Amino acid sequence: MKNTETALIIGATSDIGRAIARRLARDGCALQLAARHTEDLAGEVQDMRARTAGAVTAHRCDVLDADGGVSLLDALEVLPDVAVCVVGLAGDQRAAQADGAVAQRVMRTNYVGPALLMGALAERFEHRGRGVLAGVSSVAGDRGRASNYVYGSAKAGFSAFLSGLRNRLAGSGVHVVTVKPGYVRTRMTDGLDLPPRLTAEPDDVARAVVIAIRRRRDVVYVGPLWRVIMLVVRALPERVFKRTRL
Repeated sequence: MKNTETALIIGATSDIGRAIARRLARDGCALQLAARHTEDLAGEVQDMRARTAGAVTAHRCDVLDADGGVSLLDALEVLPDVAVCVVGLAGDQRAAQADGAVAQRVMRTNYVGPALLMGALAERFEHRGRGVLAGVSSVAGDRGRASNYVYGSAKAGFSAFLSGLRNRLAGSGVHVVTVKPGYVRTRMTDGLDLPPRLTAEPDDVARAVVIAIRRRRDVVYVGPLWRVIMLVVRALPERVFKRTRL
């Protein structure tokens, strides 16, 4: 990436969002940090300003708003060269099974809102004729599993949406990246017993995102084992898969 570029990070107060912002700051990018609560961005803005010569601005964006947070785009003084969406909510599978409102919040946070926002960005990028859109999805979207199918279904929808955007925008000068982490050690997974060999750190995801943006990759799994694991999981016949406890 050129050091004159502007990068928009949606979900900038998350552990992964912060890690991505720091890597882009080291590249000299001007940063537009967006989150639901702008007051939570104050410390991050100061930190990023100390890391980069580029401008750093804070913006409110809530993907649960009726427009999916698209109003954010009208508030930006500069249309970014790169936009990264890191918004996500794992939620609780049992709670989502029992309460439609809980399930809806998980679905809207992981799919509906981010898709509306990335779609609106795609329109603007396409009109300009260049840009990179990067969406952080999840391996959970590769196949529905009993342990997290509400979250997984939303991530599957987001992955499919990004795939469709990538197909539509091919040759337009706009590139779309899908990044699929597995387990990541963040505040969202705090207290969970995560398998060490399959668990990434936020900076691992950030590194994968930035490399994918630079090299114009399409779909990236974070951690070499996950691509193989999900290949096997997707290949299992349904009659066999139904007997698994994943």
